[in-house]
Amino acid sequence: MAITMTMTMTYKQLLHLNITVIMMLIVGLYAGMAGAHGKVAMAQDSCMRYAGTSMVHLSAYQPKIEPSAHYCTEIPNEGETFLVIDLVDEALRDMPVGIRILKGTGDADSEIIKIVKPVYHPDGVVGEKVYLEHGEYTIIIKGEAVPPVEYHYPLRVKMVNYSEMFQQAIGPTIALLVLIFVGYKLTKTKKVQNWLSSGPA
Repeated sequence: MAITMTMTMTYKQLLHLNITVIMMLIVGLYAGMAGAHGKVAMAQDSCMRYAGTSMVHLSAYQPKIEPSAHYCTEIPNEGETFLVIDLVDEALRDMPVGIRILKGTGDADSEIIKIVKPVYHPDGVVGEKVYLEHGEYTIIIKGEAVPPVEYHYPLRVKMVNYSEMFQQAIGPTIALLVLIFVGYKLTKTKKVQNWLSSGPA
């Protein structure tokens, strides 16, 4: 009898351990997905733009809404936004660099929101404050070289990208379904069914 109780308790403990491990894996999967942006290689960073071999990097901040968050092409809220452009290519620091902020996709119908005249930025950082409303915007960064170099950033403000969300979620969702399937199979084993039918320990 004592041996049977010991085996039952051990199996119950094992079942609880499996459930705990499954929950930890689920949390880990979603935490990993949320933090993925900060770990990608520079060449794969969606905030980078290239013109030939030169590069710039854009970060958008909304400190009045989310003080610790930074964004790139998808900005979740309307409001005062600080655009910070890193001139990664040092050659860009030796030429005047200007910015145009357009509301629209950059075509002829786009509205010019702000123009920042080209000036030198020896520290390699261009900062600008702008109020962004719901909709699409285009940031055009232009270096006055010969020939000129241009970088285009499409911005989406308070617009959910369901396609991107689906692509990001599909991997963790499949893993979650596999874990649920394993848990379901575990509950169908004879030992677990006997344990469930025996009532509380």
